Amino acid sequence: MARIPPFHWWRTVFYLIPAISVYTIGLGTISIVSSFVDRTGDVGHRCARAWAWLVLKTTGVRVTVRGIEHVDPARSYVFASNHQSIYDIPIVFASLPLQLRIVAKDSLGAFPFLGWHLRRTGHLLVDRRNPGAGILKKMSRLIGGARSLIIFPEGTRSADGTVGRFKGGSFLLAIDHGLPVVPISIACSRFVMLKGRLMTCPGDVTITVHEPISTEGITRSAAREFVERVREVIRRDVDEPPPSLPTAAPDGARPSSAPAPANRDVAI
Repeated sequence: MARIPPFHWWRTVFYLIPAISVYTIGLGTISIVSSFVDRTGDVGHRCARAWAWLVLKTTGVRVTVRGIEHVDPARSYVFASNHQSIYDIPIVFASLPLQLRIVAKDSLGAFPFLGWHLRRTGHLLVDRRNPGAGILKKMSRLIGGARSLIIFPEGTRSADGTVGRFKGGSFLLAIDHGLPVVPISIACSRFVMLKGRLMTCPGDVTITVHEPISTEGITRSAAREFVERVREVIRRDVDEPPPSLPTAAPDGARPSSAPAPANRDVAI
């Protein structure tokens, strides 16, 4: 006897995917059209933030933002975050009131509207198998003018919440340009949509914005030590599974072992 898919599978396939497609087409079109007038991509970023808010609201993702007072919207930063879910990008865009640009895998460029938006509004699409020697120069063009860069240095999503080893290449941009690095911890987003599963569930996510870490005086030879320092700050506020407990949790549930940082909360 065939197993009937759970309710949230039907909700994902017949409600969320069509709704998010409409948001992507509508706001993507506005963003693309605006790019012919606004070469900075700032209008496109406002569209991206509206898209992110709608995606989270429709899915039922409740985000608590901690530590947003640590960043100044008038400055440029390199934000470094752990990566648990495809929902991390809308979570970051909806939570941070800054002009953000991302470095994404080039396969996203093939998606209608989404890929066109990324190409037209100043984001960088990279072939990770062959990024090329000029990747840092291309990344440097994304920042400046109070624009910031968001990177996911693990390079892939974590299936169990464990923060993987960070790749150091993107941090060289911050070191070379003297930009502060802001560690970001995203906790419990993996329960919204588990890696490899076509089903989303409502849930509670916490994003912690840590104090910026200065790169002044940091040399390239000390980059790996600096990267590990950033990783450790992020890891402390991520819901990593304790070794003695199972790594899985009920859909949409937050594990009781997840830490609750004491910074100021802002719910979105």
